[in-house]
Order: sequence, then C-alpha cells, then structure tokens
Amino acid sequence: MRSAEEMIAAVSGGGLPAPRRTWLVLLSGGRDSSCLLDLSVAVIGAPLLRALHVNYGLRDTADRDEAWCRELCQRLGVELTVIAAGAPPESGNLQAWARDVRYQAAEETAAPLDADIAVGHTADDQLETVLYRLASSPSRRALRGMGPRSGRLIRPLLEFTREETTADCERRNLAYVDDPTNDSPTYARNRVRSELIPLLNAIHPGASRNVLALASVLRAEGEVLDELVADVVGTQTQIPLARLRELPTALARLVIQRLADQYLARVPASGLASRAEEIIAMGPNAHIDLPHGLRATTEEGVLHFQATPRHNHSR
Repeated sequence: MRSAEEMIAAVSGGGLPAPRRTWLVLLSGGRDSSCLLDLSVAVIGAPLLRALHVNYGLRDTADRDEAWCRELCQRLGVELTVIAAGAPPESGNLQAWARDVRYQAAEETAAPLDADIAVGHTADDQLETVLYRLASSPSRRALRGMGPRSGRLIRPLLEFTREETTADCERRNLAYVDDPTNDSPTYARNRVRSELIPLLNAIHPGASRNVLALASVLRAEGEVLDELVADVVGTQTQIPLARLRELPTALARLVIQRLADQYLARVPASGLASRAEEIIAMGPNAHIDLPHGLRATTEEGVLHFQATPRHNHSR
C-alpha cells in the first residue's frame, strides 16, 4: 500500500502534468474521483483545476451526491461546474446514455479552457475492462485496455488500485459516496468485478497482476504495430487491392481496420476481423456491407469505405 507521498510522486512523474495546463476532473463523489481531485490539488494546485459533476437525477441520492461534491470542492478550493443531465431515454442502454452525457459535458466544459479531462479510472477498472472486452470482442484492442492518455482524456490513477484510493480518502478524512448500482448484478461489468475476478484469483493468486501486466505489454507492442500500419496507409483513405494482398494477412487486417476507422470512428474490430479475408479477396469492382452501417467498396481495384446505402444488400 503506497503512502500519500508515493501516490503524489507517481502522478507527478507519470508524464501527464504539463506546465500551466488545466485539468478538468470528472467528479462523481465516489472514492476514486474524490481521491483524484485531492491528489490533483497536490500535483498541479487548485488554481489549475476545475471539477465537473453531472447530476443525472436517476437516484434518490442524486442531490446528496451533488451537495457532497460542492462541499469537497469548497474544502479543496476548486471551482465546480454542475450539469443537470435531463430526462434519460425511454429505452436503450442507460449506462451508455449517462456516459455520453458525461463526456459531452466534459468536452464542452474543457474546450474553452484548453484543459485535459481527468477521470478516476484505476487499475481495478483496467482489469475489469480487459476481462469484459476479452469476453465480448475477439480483438487485440480488448487486451490493450486503457492507456494513461487518449487525446485530451487522461487517467492519472490508472496504476493505483481501488484499495489504494479508498485508503487515501480515509487518511485524508475525505468522505465519499457509494453508487449502489455498482453492486447490481444487472450490469455485466459488475459481474466481472464480483464473480469473475475473485474466481480467477482463486485459481491463481497472481491472476489480476498478470492480466494487467499483459495489457501493458500489448499496449506497448500495439504502438509498434500502429507504426507499421501508418507506414502502409500514411494519410490515404484507400489502398489498391494489389498492395493489400502483398502484405502479411495480419498486417492487411490492421490496415483494413485503420481505413475503416478513418471513415467511421471506433469501428468494432470484431466485425472487420472476421471479414478481412473476404475483403482482401474482393473483385476489382465490388462491395461488401459490414456491420454498423459500413460498406467496403472496390473501384478499379482500389479499396475504400463508405456508408451502406439504405435498402441495399451485399453482393
């Protein structure tokens, strides 16, 4: 268990703080985000910090959570912005809606400040993410997990466990609120946390550490693969089939993924991986309709991606 000084030193030396650059901390009032805000004050100082709390109004405790965030920010001398989420959709994924609201509010708040957006993801979140994605997506992306930085989004707590963030709150006398939905078996991520991870650690006591170490290695190796793909693709949005067929199949698959990503951000890799050989074997003038409204099209032997026209089918 690391001391407060060791945690501050780890965040300070982790390459995320930049001179005079503001951080916008997403503050739910839970132990992780409360610890993040407290450590951020120690690392970059309250004048360079802003906090954002989204009140979703979904639970009886929503106003209590907001009041606690206001109290914490007042105590730490950090300016707080509170956003009311509004009515949730009548159907669909409620967690996805809440996430979209949170990050849209964060982008809109951070952009005028040219601020980084700091979130309280921990090593435990990393472990849960890797295991969930491993089960739900046959892709190397699944095993890479989350990085400490993704554009303006930063994760200063990624190397700390939830046990460490809890201990930091307790020694700093920072009260925090618990979201009761975190214990609900309704959500798959919660079942990963409460059922799968304890089972893996019972099978091998180093299971959690080993999964996190593997994710770290694969992120580093993924950067090398990304450079290889960039060498092939460059700034192009298309590629001749003849060139694609010259590549090793694994590299060709990654090139296909990169081209699709350029057209439609965050295309699930699983849908493309299973169709890569089919795409490579396409004729000089053909198309294949893929999941998520994406179409692979060849024109005179050159592959590119576009939206799938409505009421059309693969040929």
